This record gives sequence, C-alpha cells and structure tokens, in this order.
Amino acid sequence: MDTAPECSAPAEEEFRWLLHDEVHAVLRQLQDILKEASLRFTLPGSGTEGFTKQENFILGSCGTDQVKGVLTLQGDALSQADVNLKMPRNNQLLHFAFREDKQWKLQQIQDARNHVSQAIYLLANREESYQFRTGAEVLKLMDAVMLQLTRARNRLTTPATLTLPEIAASGLTRMFAPALPSDLLVNVYISLNKLCLTVYQLHALQPNSTKNFRPAGGAVLHSPGAMFEWGAQRLEVSHVHKVECVIPWLNDALVFFTVSLQLCQQLKDKISVFSSYWSYRPF
Repeated sequence: MDTAPECSAPAEEEFRWLLHDEVHAVLRQLQDILKEASLRFTLPGSGTEGFTKQENFILGSCGTDQVKGVLTLQGDALSQADVNLKMPRNNQLLHFAFREDKQWKLQQIQDARNHVSQAIYLLANREESYQFRTGAEVLKLMDAVMLQLTRARNRLTTPATLTLPEIAASGLTRMFAPALPSDLLVNVYISLNKLCLTVYQLHALQPNSTKNFRPAGGAVLHSPGAMFEWGAQRLEVSHVHKVECVIPWLNDALVFFTVSLQLCQQLKDKISVFSSYWSYRPF
C-alpha cells in the first residue's frame, strides 16, 4: 500500500506559495503578453478611426524579376493585389489586380488570432481570487493554453498543402480584373512572418504526348513538371514564380508565442519539482 512521502515544512510552505502567489503572477504576465499579441491581429472596427489600417507591401525575390507587385493587407484580409508578370518566352508583360469589390480572407491569420483569443479566455477564467488546489490543476491549465498557442504558431509556420486542382478551384483565381489567363494559377499564403505569392504558368499536354502522366499530390510549393487534370485537359507546370514580403507584426506575434510557451513550460517545470508531494497531498 502506497504511503505519502515525507515532505519538510519548508517545502510544503514553498509549494503553497507557488500555488497561491507565483502561479497568478505568471498568469498575469501571460495575459499581458498575449494581449499584445492579439493587438497585432487587428480587426475591422477595432482601430481608433473605426477601421483597420491598410498596409502596402512590395513583393520581391532574390531569384527572379519575372514577377513584381504590391499587396495591400488590411487586418486578416488581402484587400488589393497589383501584380506584373513578365512572360519568360516572349517577355510580354501581363498586369492583373484585384477587382475593387473583392477582398481575400487569409484564413491562417484568422485562425491564429482565434487561437490567441482562446488562450486569453482560458487565462482570464482564473482570476486573482481563484485558489489553485493542486499542482495537477495548474498543469492542466498550462497544457490547455500551450495547445492553443502551438496551434496559433503552427497556422503561421505551416501553410496548407494544396493540390493543383484545389488551387485552380480556389476563389482566388476569380478575384482579378482582367481575368487571369487560363494558363496561369495564383496562390497566396503565410509562411512564418512572410506573405507569399506564387504564380504557376501552365501548358497543355497533347493527347498524343509520350510523357507518363502522373498527377502531383498536395504541396505548399509545386515544381516545374508537376502535372494535373483540370476539366477535360491534362496540364503541366512549365514555370513557377514565387515572390514574398515580410510582415513585421507577424514576426512580433511569433516572438510573443515563443515567449509565452517558454513561460508556460517554466511554470510546469516548477510545479513538477513538487510532483511527489502534490500528487499525494492536494490542498
């Protein structure tokens, strides 16, 4: 039969202090950091002027000058895209931009913001007057907060893998005026602190082509030679152009996530030092 281990009075006193004082100090610190993070994910109507400011970002790449342009970000929405594409074969210049009545929601930013809000909600539910009774209770709260923060970070660091037909079917292709040529696909996504735009140039495979047709699977970035079927046509990617711009406030948010996760882990480690005691002697 298990018996509770001996624990000295100083250790018991230190653990009581940890539960009643230190935990709430860390929770306050976490809330302050995450409120700063949430301010980076501005929402329409949350600004002092009643709307979220627009930010213009110039697209660039050290590897290509085939694509140039400006993306306009307004909170979690791409409100304008103005893109110039120089066709590799004949140097013809194509220009396309969003229709004025259209915006493209960036689901990654929206999801990350929602996870931050959920983490703040979990912390706010444990007010200063709340008394934690066991170490297990603190660990459970920290695990729940860390889960939300990890999900928020992952939404920004891990873009969705899409097949080429999924990109072709995306509403993004119908955002532009003039309409995109049928031999172009466009994708936009967040990767860490960068907003990325990819343009795929396509060519049709002839029915008598000797190429072995193998449809490409899902990917963040497809390579030249990737094949897919769309409608009654078999198509192949001939050129890929990727350009990007740094979004400073996304970098801030990622730093806040990292610092918050470290604080949560440090508190878990402090609590776990007393695990042999609190697992037997709840307060």
